[in-house]
Amino acid sequence: MSERLLRGPLLHCLGEPDKDANAVEYHADALLWVKHGLVHKMGPYESLEHELTPEQSTKIEDCSQYLLVPGFVDCHIHYPQTQMIAAHGTQLLDWLTTYTFPVEASFKDPEKAAAVSKVFINQLLQNGTTTALVFCSVHSDSVDALFSEAQAHNMRIIAGKVMMDRNAPDNVLDTAQSSYDQSKQLIQRWHGVDRLQYAITPRFAPTSTDEQLKAAGRLLAEHEGVYMHTHLSENVDEIEWVKELFPKAKNYLDVYDQAGLLGKRSVFAHGIHLCDEECDRLVKTDSAIAHCPTSNLFIGSGLFPMKKLQDYGIKIGMGTDVGGGTSFSMLHTLADGYKMQQLKGHNISPEQSLYLATLGGAKALDLDDKIGSFCVGKEADFLLLDPNATDLLKFRTSHCKGWRDLWFVLQTIGDDRVIAETNVMGVVS
Repeated sequence: MSERLLRGPLLHCLGEPDKDANAVEYHADALLWVKHGLVHKMGPYESLEHELTPEQSTKIEDCSQYLLVPGFVDCHIHYPQTQMIAAHGTQLLDWLTTYTFPVEASFKDPEKAAAVSKVFINQLLQNGTTTALVFCSVHSDSVDALFSEAQAHNMRIIAGKVMMDRNAPDNVLDTAQSSYDQSKQLIQRWHGVDRLQYAITPRFAPTSTDEQLKAAGRLLAEHEGVYMHTHLSENVDEIEWVKELFPKAKNYLDVYDQAGLLGKRSVFAHGIHLCDEECDRLVKTDSAIAHCPTSNLFIGSGLFPMKKLQDYGIKIGMGTDVGGGTSFSMLHTLADGYKMQQLKGHNISPEQSLYLATLGGAKALDLDDKIGSFCVGKEADFLLLDPNATDLLKFRTSHCKGWRDLWFVLQTIGDDRVIAETNVMGVVS
C-alpha cells in the first residue's frame, strides 16, 4: 500500500518530557498521512484537510476510537529464551546455569531456531514492538533464523551472535577467534540489509576472556555503524565475580572500556549498581542503558536508579528482557518501571514513560532520525491502541480526563489486547 490516510487522536514525543515542557504533542483529531512507508504529513485534520483530493478524502481510515502512537522500541531482549519465560526460582547466576544455557544449547539446530524465531517475531508484533535489540545464541544459525523472519515482516531488528568463551558449558561456548570470524561473516551477510542491523554481542564480562572482549572491540572498530550489546551491573554477585576475574579493571564498566566497547551505538542492559565513575564514563562515550524493570524484579536483581542516571544525562531505553522479563508487553514493562521507581521515591510521569518506550528507545539505539515519533520523513512504524479493549478498560477510560490520564491507564492496566493494530512501514502486520 503506497499511501494511507488515518484520522484520529494521535500522541507522540518530540523530545524528553522531563527536560522539555513542550516535548509532547497531542492532537485530538489528527491526520496521519503515510506515503511509501514514511510519514508524509501529520497534524491537526483541519489544517491538512484542504490538501486532500476528493478521492483521497474517501479513503481516510476512521481511527477516532483508537489512540495512534509510535511503535514501541525494545532495547534488550533474548529471543532464544522465549521458551523459558516465567522459569521459577533462581537469581541471575543460578538462573543462567539452570535454565538459560541448556535452552540456548538447543539453538544449534537451525529448524529449532527458525521455529522459535517465528513465535518471537509474532509476539513482538502482537505487543506493538516494531524495533528491538536482540540477543541470539552462540550459534550463527540462530542469527540467520531471526534476521530471515524479521526481514519477512520488514521489521527494524538489531541482533547478533553471542560471544562466550569461558565459564559456561562446552555446548554454548565458542573461542575468541571463532567468535570474531563468525561475527564478521554475519556482519557482512546481514548488516544494513533492508532494515536489519548487526550487534556485536559478548554475553557479559564473566563469560568472555580478555582476548575475546578485545576481539569484540576490533569488530566494533572495523565495521562502521554496527552496535555493541551486552550486560552490565545487573546483580551484586555478578559484580563481585567480575572483580575477581578482572582484578586490573577499575570497575565493571572499565572491563568493557579497556576492550574498546563503549560508544554511541553501545547498549548495556540493566546498569542497576553503577558507581559515579561508571555513570560519568557512559555519558562521555555517549553509551546507553537499557532499563529492564520486569526482569530486575522477577530475578531479584535490584531497583534501577533512574533519577541518578537521568541527572547524569545517560541515554535510557526500555527493555522487556524476555525471558528474565515475564512479558513481551512494553505496557507491562512500563507499569513495572513505574512501580519500581515509586519504591525509589521517584515518580515517573506518564509522558516520560511514553518517551522511554518510543523516542527515548530510539535515541538509545541512535535511531531517532528514523523512528520514535511521527515527524515528517520518519519510518511509519505505529500502533492503534484501543482504550475499550477490555471491560475494565472501557469502564476506566470512560472516566479519564485528557490524554495524560488515558495514557497512564493504558500503560498500567493494558496488555497485548490494547494493541488493535501494529503497523510496520505503514503496513498492517
